[in-house]
Amino acid sequence: MNLNQVTVPCADLAASVEFYRVLGLRQIVSSPPDYARFECPVGGSTFSLHRTSRDPVADGVVVYFELDDLDATVNRLKSAGLRFETEPQDQPWLWREAYLRDPAGNLVCLFHAGVNRRNPPWRMGDRI
Repeated sequence: MNLNQVTVPCADLAASVEFYRVLGLRQIVSSPPDYARFECPVGGSTFSLHRTSRDPVADGVVVYFELDDLDATVNRLKSAGLRFETEPQDQPWLWREAYLRDPAGNLVCLFHAGVNRRNPPWRMGDRI
């Protein structure tokens, strides 16, 4: 099994499309006013937006995008006008993370974990 895509809700499709373009996703489908789809610049996964009549709840979906150079990317995005809720911080689970919200209020985590993303020291062994 491989994760194909994640779809998140938004109330203002145009504002959300611009946000995710600034993050660095490449838009591959434009179907206003209700839908847009993007490719991630690395790997084969996609990400989409679907317009809804209400914004998501504050403690709903969290979208994680991994970057090789988190700190430089955060600085570039801040220079482009994006506001972060947290600066890049090293976490006890061995990831470096920074958080911001998209125009719909969805929480977005930009992070770098390297090998620890899939293989932290406490990873469980394969089970049959």
